[in-house]
Amino acid sequence: MDYRKHKGSAHIKRRRGRGFKTLFFLLLFIFAIVCFVLSILPKPVPSMEDMDLPDFIDVDLISVNEFSRPGDKLTAVNGVVIHYVGNPGTTAENNRSYFQNLAVTGEAFASSNFIIGIDGRVIMCVPIDEVAYCSNGRNEDTLSIECCHPDETGKFTAETEESLIKLTKWLCDTYGLKRDDVIRHYDITGKICPKYYVENPDSWESFLDSVFAE
Repeated sequence: MDYRKHKGSAHIKRRRGRGFKTLFFLLLFIFAIVCFVLSILPKPVPSMEDMDLPDFIDVDLISVNEFSRPGDKLTAVNGVVIHYVGNPGTTAENNRSYFQNLAVTGEAFASSNFIIGIDGRVIMCVPIDEVAYCSNGRNEDTLSIECCHPDETGKFTAETEESLIKLTKWLCDTYGLKRDDVIRHYDITGKICPKYYVENPDSWESFLDSVFAE
């Protein structure tokens, strides 16, 4: 019996085994790299036409213009930013008209994706897949909600807060957002907005608890 030939065959089998194992781990490594890259890439923002909006949202879009609706698409939706209008006693309709009139007056760059009235009415005035001029450096990757309030304290009515919780919860469910992704304008710029939630952080935490309640 030729033992040298026998030994050579076993050696070739061992080398093949090591080769397959190396290839397996190489493919596993490449797969992990691809998954990591995909996880950090911005996720495409669904177009408004592809979204099934809940019944509590009234769509009343302002026209495309350079001062309040540039028409630029969001790069991602990485958060929801809560604001207050800072103009006590005004309605959602009043503030929506103000944003629309900026196209004529050109006195400021301002708008919001949503406005919630003192009565709890929710108006979408900038499409959910477009940039609104509301959150400074986070305009490109967040959705903004402006809330009306009856007085200088900035405290929202029960109707406003109920709609705010419902809207924020729907947005978080839709875009897979977590508690830390819901922020105040204050958290971006230090501006006292929304005033009541900035001056009463326990109320802010209570609001977040309601949004993320099971």
